[in-house]
Amino acid sequence: MGARGAYSRGHEKHYRQLPHRLGAPLIREVLATFRRGEIAAATAAETLGLGRTRFYELYADYLRAAAHHRQQHWRPGASGGDHTPDWPAGVETLLRKLLAAKPPAPYRFAASEVHRRLGWKIDSATVRRWALEHHLAHPTPAPRPPASLRRWQCLKIGALWQLDATPHRWFPADKKNYPLLDLLDDCSRVCTGATIYPSENLLAYFDFLPTAFQEHGLPLELYVDCHSLFFPQHPDALTQLGAALHFYGVSLRYAHTPQAKGKIERQHLYWQGRLPALFAAEGVSTPAAANRLLPALRRHRNAHEPHRELGRTPNAAAKAAQRENRSVLRPAPRCPWWPYVWSQRTILKVGADGRVPIGQQRLRAGVGVGTRVIHCQHPNGGISILAHEPKNGERPALLLQVRAT
Repeated sequence: MGARGAYSRGHEKHYRQLPHRLGAPLIREVLATFRRGEIAAATAAETLGLGRTRFYELYADYLRAAAHHRQQHWRPGASGGDHTPDWPAGVETLLRKLLAAKPPAPYRFAASEVHRRLGWKIDSATVRRWALEHHLAHPTPAPRPPASLRRWQCLKIGALWQLDATPHRWFPADKKNYPLLDLLDDCSRVCTGATIYPSENLLAYFDFLPTAFQEHGLPLELYVDCHSLFFPQHPDALTQLGAALHFYGVSLRYAHTPQAKGKIERQHLYWQGRLPALFAAEGVSTPAAANRLLPALRRHRNAHEPHRELGRTPNAAAKAAQRENRSVLRPAPRCPWWPYVWSQRTILKVGADGRVPIGQQRLRAGVGVGTRVIHCQHPNGGISILAHEPKNGERPALLLQVRAT
């Protein structure tokens, strides 16, 4: 027999059907006693080992037999369990691949991948029982300690996004720790961005943040740590990243301990528990290859995986907030400065030859000798030369552009 419904969707509190657990005479006697009003429904259901809904379904079937004077010969039928469809093709193959990986995929993640890839809903407890039967089980990890600090939650989506980087050994064959930049809406728990980079630097954030803003909109604040990219040396100043955010009205709020950003820290654990197993199973070994998978994983999580604190999926929480007018997200603007604001900028002076250094070359800038110009290093490797820094109310004066190769 193939993978039967015993490993499929639905309630699995009891693993054996009622007729296989109890004899028909006992079941008839319990129902007859309940019919005479001698015991309560809760007592009858407990005696038969049934839930309230299933008990009343059984009792209704018994009453239909009694209406035709056949109650003395009535027998309960089976429900659930083996009556559900067999698993579709590919489920067992996918489970074997994920559970045999080094490290193995958690059962919950294996169930999530079956749903994402094959459209088949399956419970993590079902995956575990299947793994035990097929000698693919792995030790259950110790339960996580409770959060040391529970912080308030924003009432509006877009009021605060938590931003952090988590270095981790994502690729089992590579001993290097690569940072994953992680972004989370505080209200709905929608994961608005997750990308692995070779290193955590300014260009990585200039690539990561505008991508998230274009997909989801602009938040009011980002909740960050005191990394030098965010926290300036002088209180009244802004870092270059802070200035880019400020240009589009996004403020920074600083957390002085990792525990203060508990939501994003827990999201880090989510990725750390899943991605190494997936990358091992699929032979993914570089950030570029990993980042081709991450958007689909992130969107599936937002749409289909209920958050344990909210009791619903992040997308459902976000839609509820929108219906209740609890959103302060702003669409990303169509601004001519957009690609230049999200670039690493330095000031250059045009040399005596009328040129400026671009990599290993010196190119003519088209302005007078000694003029100060703005060198923009874009995340994709391209370079632009501007006549002046970004300013609201003005348009960029592009002097020179070298596209990424």
